[in-house]
Amino acid sequence: MQAADVWGQRWAMNTLPMARTYMEVACRKKSLVCLAADRSTMAGLNDLIDQVGPYVAALKTHVDLVDDWTAESWHAFCAKAQAADLLIFEDRKFADIGGISRKQMAGVYDIRSWSDLVTAHLISGPDIVDGLQAGWGDVGRQGGVLLLAQMSSRGNLLDSEYTAQVVAKGKAHDGVFGFIGNGSRPQELTRLRSAVGDGKMIWTPGVNLAVGDGEMGQRYGHPKEAVLAGSDCIIVGSGIHKADDPAAQAKAYADASWQGLSLR
Repeated sequence: MQAADVWGQRWAMNTLPMARTYMEVACRKKSLVCLAADRSTMAGLNDLIDQVGPYVAALKTHVDLVDDWTAESWHAFCAKAQAADLLIFEDRKFADIGGISRKQMAGVYDIRSWSDLVTAHLISGPDIVDGLQAGWGDVGRQGGVLLLAQMSSRGNLLDSEYTAQVVAKGKAHDGVFGFIGNGSRPQELTRLRSAVGDGKMIWTPGVNLAVGDGEMGQRYGHPKEAVLAGSDCIIVGSGIHKADDPAAQAKAYADASWQGLSLR
């Protein structure tokens, strides 16, 4: 089945090339899972690809958390991810003005050269999206920006008024891939999807096959419920990479997410 048939209106209304690339990858993998690859060594990151690569559509990285990072080892890791048909999503949470964000896409990590997606706060205004997109353009690449509209951690400051402004400005910007929503609360996610419409993606952390409270104030909802509520990708970390059998657990998340998509 073609991606256009699987995704319907979401495909028809998302014209950013990276959005359609993601939807195609998800269909090939039958998975709406992004693995939060929160490992602090290159060996650990490469091991995750070996274990769960077939069952996830994207890897969420924090490049500055890797203790033994080198440009050469990261280049090899990115090549390995690409060979495994994985998008690379650098969860950098950019927040500065456009000009500085453009420079931050370069720098020692040269995020513009290997990331397919990045996160950003809109606190400095929509020029940040222009800056991030210009960063990719500087090296002849295309990418997508995910704006933080909601968070799943207790006590966060992204209230409903802020969310509404992020959505309004993000929907109007061609460089915005979509929004980060709260997967732990399906009712909030449903309202977010209603506000966003079909023209942008929503990706959600805060999901786990074991619902409830996690460490450090994190809270979890069920992945299928998140997809039914409007999520287009569930971001899963410890629920996969801390499992006794990460591959089997990744497949379980993939199956739950794909079932959710088939039911909505």
